[in-house]
Amino acid sequence: MPNRLANETSPYLRQHKDNPVDWYPWGEEALARANSEDKPIFLSVGYSTCHWCHVMARESFEDEQTAAFLNEHFVCIKVDREERPEVDSIYMRAVQAATGRGGWPMSVWLLPDGRPFYGGTYFPDTPRHGMPSFRQVLTRVLRAFREDRIVLEQDASTLTRSLSQTIRLRDGEAPPLDPGVLEIAFQGIAGQYDRQNGGFSTQPKFPPAMTIELLLRLYHRYGWRHALDMAFHTLDRMAWGGIHDQIGGGFHRYAVDALWLVPHFEKMLYDNALLLRAYLYGYQVGGEDRYLRVVDGIIDYLRREMTDPRGGFYSAQDADSEGHEGKFFVWAEDEIREALQGRAAVDAVLDYWGVAAGPNFEGGSVLWVPESPETVATRHRMSVESLLDEVERSRSALFDLREKRTRPDRDDKILTAWNGLAISSLAQAARALDRDDILSMALRAADFVLNNLLVDGHLRRSYKDGQAKYGGYLEDYAFFIEGLIELYQATLDGRWLEQSLALTETMIDLFWDDKAGFYDTARDHETLVARPQETTDNALPSGTSAAVAVLLRMAVLAGRPEWREPADRILAHLAPAIRQYPVAFCYLASQLDFALGQPHEIALVGDPDSEDMRALLNVIRRAYRPNQVVALRRPGEEDGPLIPLLVGREMVDGRATAYVCRQFVCQLPVTDPESLREQLAMA
Repeated sequence: MPNRLANETSPYLRQHKDNPVDWYPWGEEALARANSEDKPIFLSVGYSTCHWCHVMARESFEDEQTAAFLNEHFVCIKVDREERPEVDSIYMRAVQAATGRGGWPMSVWLLPDGRPFYGGTYFPDTPRHGMPSFRQVLTRVLRAFREDRIVLEQDASTLTRSLSQTIRLRDGEAPPLDPGVLEIAFQGIAGQYDRQNGGFSTQPKFPPAMTIELLLRLYHRYGWRHALDMAFHTLDRMAWGGIHDQIGGGFHRYAVDALWLVPHFEKMLYDNALLLRAYLYGYQVGGEDRYLRVVDGIIDYLRREMTDPRGGFYSAQDADSEGHEGKFFVWAEDEIREALQGRAAVDAVLDYWGVAAGPNFEGGSVLWVPESPETVATRHRMSVESLLDEVERSRSALFDLREKRTRPDRDDKILTAWNGLAISSLAQAARALDRDDILSMALRAADFVLNNLLVDGHLRRSYKDGQAKYGGYLEDYAFFIEGLIELYQATLDGRWLEQSLALTETMIDLFWDDKAGFYDTARDHETLVARPQETTDNALPSGTSAAVAVLLRMAVLAGRPEWREPADRILAHLAPAIRQYPVAFCYLASQLDFALGQPHEIALVGDPDSEDMRALLNVIRRAYRPNQVVALRRPGEEDGPLIPLLVGREMVDGRATAYVCRQFVCQLPVTDPESLREQLAMA
């Protein structure tokens, strides 16, 4: 008989609906039972595309004897960390505090009132590699709960107090922001740089999209060549690595080695959204077509694999297919040779993708580019152009063959926050590349969220099977508002700015605390053992970093200087953390760059579809200018309170006109592209 998870919409929870474990979803029913029966809680947190979550499920949660022991002695709760990030955040901090490490699946034991007292991650079904078996852990935990309850109570109280720590903002006006913070942060990033392989860690290697964005900003601000070199080298090595799907586009979650070669094969929407903009910025800065090809590949992947028919974006794809990790993505040399038979350059293609060197993953080959195209072309006495043309034709043939394989499962819930990231990146790409097809993807996703996940002016977190569930978290509001702002910058349609303004006001009302800054949960959220507040940028920007980004831009666009003040207070308070741990605060550091930069405020007046306005927009949009905001008033449109930057701006001689301003002080209006380009270069 299915357990209670059969009634849930989360694909991850539904994966466990037939377990013999008597699972509860997180909620009052489970907590009430634990209290009434005075039983410890076993909390298991994971997500649908997590490989080791699947392993632990097969080994332990599908085992009848283990399930019987759990059911008799514990109240068991399953949580999808993507639907309930606040539960994941609170108890992950507890596990990290107790063990010094974390990850998923996360296994935590709680007292009946929800306070954690012991935790870990994956536990095997038999003792190995120095780890106890899951059954051994359960037995020890149960014995401690029965025989050492006083000690557990003390441990739980201590651990819970540590979870409740939040930042404390200074009263009054924030001190001036210090540009030296960015210089020190750069030194810290450079000190962690892997000169051989790119990236800023050894192994495993996670794609550092936010670090690359910061480095490109620092190059733009200071002209530091080393910042550009680190960014481009990392972009190249990731693009050549097995972490990049060489056949279907898009990126896997991380590489298990230092070379970016063997990936953990799951694909996440948020990774691809963040990497889309990193490669887009690289293309804008350097004009390198190889980065544009990566951008196109990510967009094709999102369109093909991750888009709901109504426009929203799905969450993730699994690492496993047919019970094996990476089976969909790994190749045998004979299989490739058969698919490409009759082609003269098969050996060169196999050399290009590293297959000629022999298997690199469980007897097969993850395709990657271990050497530069120039090196491979020289070895095979070909031109680089001929080699790349042959690689492209081969890629198409292998893609068609791969499409016949059993595809990995897909987590098709639609998350507001992650859709916001994708909307932001796609809108920026559409603007920079002048691509209506990309813009259409962003517009459809934004409409999906507004039509299905905005209820009575408040965002919901997750959508699946016609149900919008859970009140939105700070990251849902902040990421989605960022996406709406970028849609306004791409379309100059006031609808998107109006919605941004309304949601920004709601975000401040629900999440801002004048003494502590932004919390991750709304003020009316259910009471938990702690109210989470994450300020570090991990795989995603923190909600706080994204909220600061929103406030800084909306302060300019909406003419709300009072919104600049809380952003500055957070930046000033966290400046020491940016200096000391720059890789963990890269997105926030990018917002510091914006705040210090006195952004270009560009007021446009004219018909956005006219030839002369499009010429001005080409100047504004094509180049990499990370610290600019643009607003437009159409002819005959009355001045309104929504965008003060436009008040009093008029066309000159009936032509599309641009005003380049700083802090609402503008230079002389210009009507030709070259004059606008000169003003932007000088400002």
